[in-house]
Amino acid sequence: MMQTVPITIPENRVILNQITWETFKQLLQELGDNRSSCLAYNEGILEIMTPLGKHEHSKCFISDLVAIIADEMDLNIKKMGSLTLKKEIIKKGVEPDACYYLKNEPLVRQKQNITLDLDPPPDLVLEIDMSNSSLNKLPIYAALGVAEIWRYNGNNLTGFIFNNDSQDYQESQYSLAFPWLELSQLLPFLQQSLQDGETKTLRNFRQWVRRFS
Repeated sequence: MMQTVPITIPENRVILNQITWETFKQLLQELGDNRSSCLAYNEGILEIMTPLGKHEHSKCFISDLVAIIADEMDLNIKKMGSLTLKKEIIKKGVEPDACYYLKNEPLVRQKQNITLDLDPPPDLVLEIDMSNSSLNKLPIYAALGVAEIWRYNGNNLTGFIFNNDSQDYQESQYSLAFPWLELSQLLPFLQQSLQDGETKTLRNFRQWVRRFS
């Protein structure tokens, strides 16, 4: 007897073409801040992403790992979640799954409302991307000046570091913000959290990070 294996959908994505920048801004305003969807806009293409369970768990857990690393390394961190990152002059915008200020943290420490028309971009952005149909956001982040991106596809965690010479991103096994960290080392903790629970796993992760501090 054939067994049916359920397919888990981690996120819903809608791609719209021939959308104006003004429409994108109006949509941001009308949707407001109290929503689960994230928007991205580049050259007339609009993506609307609504996360589901697997997506959200991965985002929240990796964010917890980042916070623990910063704490154990005695680094000030400002966590800005899915902050809308956009610049009027280049007409590009994106809402990451999470973003963090580390090196630039002193420049935005006292700010609750950050705008890239005036403020520096986050030092690190997290993208949970488990769909084949998603919009390529690397050109958006490059234009906005984001130095490092972590992208998790459900199996692998890949780093992208901006190269000033080539003006694009290069894949990297190691983090720019945490140079000692090989990103693949985080994957076992993601799996462990599903077996042992998050609290125990995060406690074990903190002990692991202390080996490098």
